[in-house]
Amino acid sequence: MSENCNQNCSACSEECTERKEQKTDFTEKPHELSNIKKVIGVVSGKGGVGKSLVTSMMAVLMKRRGYNTAILDADITGPSIPKAFGINEKARGNDMGFFPIESKTGINIMSINLLLDNDTEPVVWRGPIISGTVKQFWTDVIWRDIDFMFIDMPPGTGDVPLTVFQSIAGIIIVTSPQELVSMIVSKAVKMAEMMNIPIIGIVENMSYFKCPDCNKEYNIFGESHIEDIAKNHNIKVLGKLPIDPKIATACDRGMIELFDGDWLDNLAEILEGMEEKK
Repeated sequence: MSENCNQNCSACSEECTERKEQKTDFTEKPHELSNIKKVIGVVSGKGGVGKSLVTSMMAVLMKRRGYNTAILDADITGPSIPKAFGINEKARGNDMGFFPIESKTGINIMSINLLLDNDTEPVVWRGPIISGTVKQFWTDVIWRDIDFMFIDMPPGTGDVPLTVFQSIAGIIIVTSPQELVSMIVSKAVKMAEMMNIPIIGIVENMSYFKCPDCNKEYNIFGESHIEDIAKNHNIKVLGKLPIDPKIATACDRGMIELFDGDWLDNLAEILEGMEEKK
């Protein structure tokens, strides 16, 4: 144990035989100056399926509908939200807390990349420290009045998703058409059931490619089984996103707020009708 140990194991990166694995959760209230009405978690059982994309598009879509929206980027080791929105400035704070960065259209965003000196700097932290950081994004960030907060969670069913689930009104599961998706969805569904969290439904990304010349749709990653999977778990298919180079380009250039498409309009209507979690 270090001579300067303050017993705050969740904020310490030292290897220590006397480390206490501290449990963190979102049962704590957000910052006293924050008023967050609906919290939506966006999850996936594996990486690379478009979870951050769906998170970004839903925040943009709800903002277009006149709601105050926010994104809490809980994917600490693989943050991509700031790049999609073209945000390069760093978050600031004072004695009262930290302030999220506003995107071009006014979406409030907090991500670990907004605190690091170098965006490409790897985050090599222990699980408790990562969970503690996510918790601080909830308790120490002054979000003010937010109608919809979308939490971009890391892939899998590990410590951070369990931490975040405590205050979520519902989750959106993001998948892709590959055969592996059935097992991935099952894991996410079981985790939500264990935490007693409502599942809003499934969004399938990279569902198809529409040829710009003949308008014919091609199943690049194989035939989709999302309808059968949703039926087996008694959940809804909320939308299917195509493989569209324009979407990828918008993310790469930090211009996701300019995306054009109605693929997730049905999901937006469902979110508008959801009740707040008390």
